[in-house]
Amino acid sequence: MPDLKFDVLGIGNAIVDVIARAEDDFLVKQGMNKGAMALIDEPRAEAIYDAMGPAVEASGGSAANTIVGAASFGARAAFVGKVKDDELGRAFAHDIRAAGVAFDTPPAADGPSTARCYIMVTPDGERTMNTYLGAAQDLHPNDVDPAAVQSAAITYLEGYLWDPPHAKDAFRKAATIAHGAGRMVALTLSDAFCVDRYRAEFVELIRSKTVDLIFANERELHSLYQTADFDTAVRALRDDAVLAAVTRSEKGCVVVSKGAVVPVAASKVARVVDATGAGDLFAAGFLFGLARGRDHATCARLGVLAATEVIQHVGARPEASLKDLARQSGLPV
Repeated sequence: MPDLKFDVLGIGNAIVDVIARAEDDFLVKQGMNKGAMALIDEPRAEAIYDAMGPAVEASGGSAANTIVGAASFGARAAFVGKVKDDELGRAFAHDIRAAGVAFDTPPAADGPSTARCYIMVTPDGERTMNTYLGAAQDLHPNDVDPAAVQSAAITYLEGYLWDPPHAKDAFRKAATIAHGAGRMVALTLSDAFCVDRYRAEFVELIRSKTVDLIFANERELHSLYQTADFDTAVRALRDDAVLAAVTRSEKGCVVVSKGAVVPVAASKVARVVDATGAGDLFAAGFLFGLARGRDHATCARLGVLAATEVIQHVGARPEASLKDLARQSGLPV
């Protein structure tokens, strides 16, 4: 087995976030489903950009946010995702490397522009996303380096990868390589509408043990098992999954395994500024803890700490050192 070079390697859509504040009536006028992610084409992307208010650009993408969060804890981290060699693509590559993450995926010389996600943040902190996948759709199995996957304790994959067909193939390739090297594979379900699109395939990934660890929020879990009852969904998850972490907003989270369901409380927050990235950063803390051999409850507490930091400011990546925050909270790093 190759030596461990990385604690976590993430594979996902390389996206630049364009974030603006919006009222609920703006979402209605634009035909957006509040709190959901919709895939859009380039003309729709341009129309939304023209209609939205003043915006802030920040490198994003679900798995990329998670990997940056893990690096902030001190994890050895890497990311695989496709950008174009354009202004946004160069900005994405700079930002993720500046965060201490290895990023070696070659940029596309031609084809669609770098992916971008238009995020509307309503006064309650909820985010509504409209994603133009662009160059991210061209992530190919050839972009997955077997040596990098073999040398990562955990390979982390995002459910959004199930949209572009080549990315789906890259996902399966990475999972096969990781298990062949005796490593762990984690999957985030990403979005309830994503689960609606690929429910049967996600269930198959879980039951076939293609993935060993599942991240989901309540809405995604209810969608996966088509039940409105949380306890029923958790029982189904216990029957299917080796390990799962389910976030429940202000109710905290539960860690589900064959042997137990472990609840962990949320931290009190005076005001949620922007919920963008809360799930991504929860996964960052949990994955970091798991890679360092912590028990499940401690992993969840690290996740809660990271999610709490990110929801108190605009943007989906931490502004403070998560390693320092963990130390101040008495959590192991």
